[in-house]
Amino acid sequence: MQSSQRRPYHPPMQIQLSHPARTVEVKGPKKVKDLLRELNLPVEAHLVIKGDDLVTEDEMLYDWDQIEIRPVISGG
Repeated sequence: MQSSQRRPYHPPMQIQLSHPARTVEVKGPKKVKDLLRELNLPVEAHLVIKGDDLVTEDEMLYDWDQIEIRPVISGG
């Protein structure tokens, strides 16, 4: 493959997780629900934030996205 035909390199997504706080790298693209499954996190127990926006489980995530995953905390 000639250099002019190579696809640009994108580093993996940087995923910020809390409880415990850590950063993991995951290669995209993939849907939110697939990301959570890969990280062994239940979809219904976590919020996924892309940039400043809360996203649904069917949203596509790409390598250049900034992702944060927070556990759902309920009180009463």
